[in-house]
Amino acid sequence: MQRRQFITLVGGTVIAWPLSARAQRPVMPVVALLQGDFDVSIPEPDATHRVTAFHQGMKETGYVDGQNVAIEYPAPYRSAEGQTNSLPLVMADLLRRQVAVIVGDTPAALAAKAATTTVPIVFVTGWDPVRDGLVTSLSRPGGNLTGISFFTAELGAKQLGLLRELRPGIARIAVLADPKFPTTERFVSEIRAAASAIGQQIELLHVSTGQELENAFTTLVPRGAGAVHTGPGTFMHSQAERIVALSAQHKIPAIYIWREAVDAGGLMSYAPSIPDAYRQAGIYVGRILKGEKPGDLPVMLPTKFELAINLKTAKALGLEIPPTLLARADEVIE
Repeated sequence: MQRRQFITLVGGTVIAWPLSARAQRPVMPVVALLQGDFDVSIPEPDATHRVTAFHQGMKETGYVDGQNVAIEYPAPYRSAEGQTNSLPLVMADLLRRQVAVIVGDTPAALAAKAATTTVPIVFVTGWDPVRDGLVTSLSRPGGNLTGISFFTAELGAKQLGLLRELRPGIARIAVLADPKFPTTERFVSEIRAAASAIGQQIELLHVSTGQELENAFTTLVPRGAGAVHTGPGTFMHSQAERIVALSAQHKIPAIYIWREAVDAGGLMSYAPSIPDAYRQAGIYVGRILKGEKPGDLPVMLPTKFELAINLKTAKALGLEIPPTLLARADEVIE
């Protein structure tokens, strides 16, 4: 064999090996992380914290994005009006592409459940997954769903109690609620029950537009409200900085159900750790990819609640935080 022919043969063999190996290499499983209220392509702190925590959870089970798993982030599916009409189309596309696991909030998980009984679904929800119809049991979910719930019936009562501790003898607490958000009716029912249980009068104010939010704060003091409880929902979350500014403008303290509001200048928050919920979701996805069945994994509930207080905001509002409240705070911003 001539030298040139030998080199050509060896060269062809060398080129053929990677192609053959590539053809035999298993395709990485695809995990779809859906959220209706944020876009991971936008460097929003809350979104970044959730996604980072989710990656950390998967890493704890041996999965790293781009190495042995591909994590995809479909565009936010919820419209500015809170509608979720695009979810069936999103699910159809994910099933067509045969994703390995679908991760989502309550609306996304419900849509996924309606679309498939075989693809594993991991939900992250702030509400009761049994009452919402996601699972039939927390300890044995069954089917193809499991997940993380940071729901607790005592949360509303605890938040109202913190406002009462901050302002002893407060006559009325205003509660902001978005009537367009899917779980608002349940939230209102639970906050009313919590208020009744501790003998606290509340003033419910429905807000779903910027103008309604402005009007609500204009009427808070005339209605006798001495503090504000900010309810859940996409609109509320998107208006966090505006609510903080209005609270400062009208000199009225507010408590929030998400920690990031305190970083933005809000007075106080009391809630489970949302990033930790997404870390746990990442762990569950990793366990499922390794072969465990979603229906055998119990729904995880929050075990730690974090109280954050912004002392700079308290000073601006002319409030002195009781020492007993400060002593229980997990984080104090000075």
